[in-house]
Amino acid sequence: MMLLGTQRINKQGVLEIGGCDTVELAHKFGTPLYVMDEDLIRQNCRRYVSAFRALYPDTDIAFAGKSFMTTAMCRIVAQEGMFLDTASAGELHTALTAGFPMERVLLHGSNKSVEELQLAVKLGVGRIVIDNLLEIERLNDIAEKSGKRVGAMLRLTPGIDPHTHKLIRTGQADTKFGFNIKDGQAAAALEMTLESRNIELKGFHCHIGSQLLDSSTHEQAVKIMVGFIANAAGVGYKAEELNIGGGLGIRYLPEHNPPSIEEFAERIVSTLNAEIKKYNLHKPRLMLEPGRSIVGEAGTTLYTIGAIKTVPIKEHPGRRIYVSVDGGMSDNPRPALYDAKYSAIIANKAAMKGDTVVTIAGKHCETDNLIYDILLPSPQTGDILAVQSTGAYNYSMASNYNRFPRPAVVLVSSGKAEVIVKRETLDDLVKQDIIPKKLSG
Repeated sequence: MMLLGTQRINKQGVLEIGGCDTVELAHKFGTPLYVMDEDLIRQNCRRYVSAFRALYPDTDIAFAGKSFMTTAMCRIVAQEGMFLDTASAGELHTALTAGFPMERVLLHGSNKSVEELQLAVKLGVGRIVIDNLLEIERLNDIAEKSGKRVGAMLRLTPGIDPHTHKLIRTGQADTKFGFNIKDGQAAAALEMTLESRNIELKGFHCHIGSQLLDSSTHEQAVKIMVGFIANAAGVGYKAEELNIGGGLGIRYLPEHNPPSIEEFAERIVSTLNAEIKKYNLHKPRLMLEPGRSIVGEAGTTLYTIGAIKTVPIKEHPGRRIYVSVDGGMSDNPRPALYDAKYSAIIANKAAMKGDTVVTIAGKHCETDNLIYDILLPSPQTGDILAVQSTGAYNYSMASNYNRFPRPAVVLVSSGKAEVIVKRETLDDLVKQDIIPKKLSG
């Protein structure tokens, strides 16, 4: 069994998170329910900042908002003194609503609209990460009309193919993101940006992929990016900042063994220092954008078990037991999108040993299986199932498929649970619907 963060098994044999009994949480707030461990989130934020600054003092950590974006999460990130990575007008508006300092915000996106760029310039976003040539023209024009000079970075593609699912690779040559270094696109973008009077180029950014369980591809990226910084210095541009994105993986299964934040910091910084020395460069400010590794293990989704069905199959032992829960791909699309794997605990039987291999099925009109072939202690209708490591890209990717209301989110700490996102109602599902007059009556 894998216990994460503040997860504990109490004297009654029930799973607790943040000192809160998960069965009581399920009964009080309903299921499906996202439970976020505030203490683990803050601990991970602080570990990132302290681990990197101990080795490379001029480091800033930006939380990747796309992994879990709510106003409460923005407040936590602000209180921990971090930057915030956003990727849309909606994420910018969330940060603004939470009162997040705009000078500590980065705006990403592979196809930012004019309206998004105008909003970022109006709000005084600290870094706009430029992704294409059209964006250079648009941003310079918007900044000029606004009478501002806007801080920006260029997103570069290092040409690295990381060992992760093909749909979450972003640093290889064949990608929609950024300017390719190897074929000269990056050099052309640098020249064009430096000629844009209303853009203040801070430096360079890259992101190579997600759920990476070692640091080797990040180390390769650092080498390539510092090499580009050296080439840029050769044409008279001194990069102030190097942002290497995020991507560090987490434990979805007990056998997953990613580097610790401290180990990751040591490997990245040692590589960076060696490359800076190699090219005899000044030290740029280092930036990172972790998301999953801050909130992933801090999230648990609680479900209520409903129908249980046994069906014959050809494979040994000749049958499959489907255990259905009251959610599925609308609150966690990752198994359907990426064949993502998860571990789970029956919360009210957390102290019991597993004795039955089952498949956890969602309730949608799809082949909606969350977990295949997991060993659990005799699941029964009414049990509370806790699926672990759902803090990243579950709530943020949730949908209303089959017109399911999206679940509530609670933040737990010191035995107290507080709602940070209300559960949607059936009325919420139709509030944007309009019936044309011709269909009336």
